[in-house]
Amino acid sequence: MIDQTVITNALPSHFLMGKGALQQAKSYFDGYSKIFILLDENIQRFCMPVFQQLLPDLNVHSVIQVKSGEINKNIQTAISIWEQLTSLHADRDSLLINLGGGVITDIGGFVAATFKRGIDFINIPTTLLGQVDASIGGKTGIDFHEFKNQLGLFTYPKLVIIDPVFLQTLEEIHWKSGFSETLKYALIMDNDLWKAIDNRHYQELNADWNSIIIKAAHDKINIVKQDGFEQGIRKILNFGHTVGHALETFFLKTDHPITHGEAVAAGMVCETRISTQLSKLSDKSAIEIYNEIDKNFDRLSFSKNNFSELLRLMTQDKKVREGHLKFSLLKKLGEATYDINVSSSLVIKSLEFYLAK
Repeated sequence: MIDQTVITNALPSHFLMGKGALQQAKSYFDGYSKIFILLDENIQRFCMPVFQQLLPDLNVHSVIQVKSGEINKNIQTAISIWEQLTSLHADRDSLLINLGGGVITDIGGFVAATFKRGIDFINIPTTLLGQVDASIGGKTGIDFHEFKNQLGLFTYPKLVIIDPVFLQTLEEIHWKSGFSETLKYALIMDNDLWKAIDNRHYQELNADWNSIIIKAAHDKINIVKQDGFEQGIRKILNFGHTVGHALETFFLKTDHPITHGEAVAAGMVCETRISTQLSKLSDKSAIEIYNEIDKNFDRLSFSKNNFSELLRLMTQDKKVREGHLKFSLLKKLGEATYDINVSSSLVIKSLEFYLAK
């Protein structure tokens, strides 16, 4: 198990990862005219006390609080943050600290990159999903109308601080959500990670999480270093997300919204099924994947009557090119391919397969 802090500047961002990372970041906060912290009400309650305890001398000018949840990752929230930064006299030498999960780092990065043509920001992800995925890679954005991450840009934080101390505050639903993205890295590129988690429930990994987080984070960093703007190999990170994003958006409009990780887990089942038909993934490997996902996630409840709406949502996905759905699929455990055309009929068959269990 890795206990020490890992420091790397493999991307335009610097990264501090592991136990004690936040305390080792003190020098990165120097030299700014004003420091602002963006968070939601849950982070204010559970994580801000930890932050203040570990960095008691940090001179924070103001805390900007927004409402939690994907439903609030929208232009109205962005406008509210811009307005508050303006009224608090933030200037181009200010720093915005995004303290929270993927919603906070997505919208916080977007706001910082566009305020006064760009101010520095630091991501401090407090969820497992944020630490292994959302805070890394320079993607920022907001949802627009009903479509996820429809507006945004690539822009890199000055620093990403990945400290497992914040995971002590997580509820089970957020552990599961982050585990879904961790599992994705194992499936698309990391056989060693797959061996570490295969046939195990995420709660059985307690002693290994520090090492797993660092390993998954490095997986993403290595991919993004090769392809910063998602023109090629980085597209494999979309495995599970074409179907997953449609499901996430669909359930967001119901009385029972789901987490990003729950949606991606369902998407990975469907896209694993498609992989057995289009990219030569073996049935044996597919069964291993289904079993691992079902060990950790309940199947979502929707019906065949919803298929046309899910397909409509997929056609608005950023991965659509020239009217074709482009999927990232598995060739084998630990290896993926991308830009595979998938017909609507095959997508429907995968959804039918998902519901048949």
